[in-house]
Amino acid sequence: MSSSTILLNPNLLQKGDENSDSIIFDTSSLQKQKDLPAEFVWPEDELSRTKQPELNEPFIDLSCLENGDEEAIAKAASLVRAACLSHGFFQVTNHGIDSDLIKAAYEEIDAVFKLPLEKKLSLRRKSAAEVSGYSGAHADRFSSKLPWKETFSFGYGFLQGEDGSKNMVLDYFKSALGSEFEHVGSVYEKYCEAMKEMSLTIMELLGRSMGIDRSSLRDFFKDGSSIMRCNYYPPCNKSTLTLGTGPHTDPTSLTILHQDQVGGLEVFLDGQWKSVRPHPDAFVINIGDTFMALSNGTYKSCLHRAVVNREKERRSLVFFVCPEKTKVVRPPENLLIGRGRDGGALERAYPDFTWSDLFDFTQLHYRPDSSTLPNFFHWLNSS
Repeated sequence: MSSSTILLNPNLLQKGDENSDSIIFDTSSLQKQKDLPAEFVWPEDELSRTKQPELNEPFIDLSCLENGDEEAIAKAASLVRAACLSHGFFQVTNHGIDSDLIKAAYEEIDAVFKLPLEKKLSLRRKSAAEVSGYSGAHADRFSSKLPWKETFSFGYGFLQGEDGSKNMVLDYFKSALGSEFEHVGSVYEKYCEAMKEMSLTIMELLGRSMGIDRSSLRDFFKDGSSIMRCNYYPPCNKSTLTLGTGPHTDPTSLTILHQDQVGGLEVFLDGQWKSVRPHPDAFVINIGDTFMALSNGTYKSCLHRAVVNREKERRSLVFFVCPEKTKVVRPPENLLIGRGRDGGALERAYPDFTWSDLFDFTQLHYRPDSSTLPNFFHWLNSS
């Protein structure tokens, strides 16, 4: 495991949750500086900015699963399989998500990112192991190659709280930000509910594409606890020196992304970065490391990044689909039968693990990159 991939600001790990040594991501101040602070400058080999060709990802019409058109479902499953064997990215249309809800999600999150800096800093995650909270350039976690962005994240799942409430997103907004943010929390409660339902539909299609029972993956993920993240990428007058999100694979299972029309998402394939064009009526879907393990390494969790715009701010909404934390991640049995060289069981690409272990590894010990899974298993075995 190289020093460039082990994360985190060691001072912060020693000092606990005070974040006293972290960079304060105040773009109004940073933009006035003559030089971009070294913490935000990325290595030249990760900044490659030659004119990007577009990724030729398929667009999948999800309405076929609703109306039961078997021919259309088979075609969609074939397209998804081809994409996942290659790079793990596709887009979905006719998904049933109300465009007004998407619009509201963008509008409401502005209320958080436009809060005074002092207030946003008070919303930072209480510890590295927690999901919910504000982050400015992930400076509470990393000490170099800081991403030029702000994020606000919170958990979503079907487990009700101690008080019996099932409105975990709404309750979080009210407790963290106050009753005046109840409407914002209500919008995101509805948005997460819609994302959860769409994710289960996509899981059915992924199951079909893998040749397993359509309900298998849906059942595996239906009680999961997922993560919602809102991203805000301010303009940067030194945009050629930094990145909004560095090259990485997602350690989660499935990512459902809606990006605004500014664009900036890029996928590394065949030795070059390829852009993913935004479409207002579509969601970008990509396979994460956990799902790659669930597919026994067949479906790819591909390296991707987000570039920064010099003149325009960019926003995106991301729903990371995860299994229940203690659930054991192992491929369905029929993916391992009759496929080996001798007609017997197919060799396991990865050992069993729980999402909880991988989550802790990527939050506390490792900065996700293209080698997250092998380094995770090395860490798991050694610990």
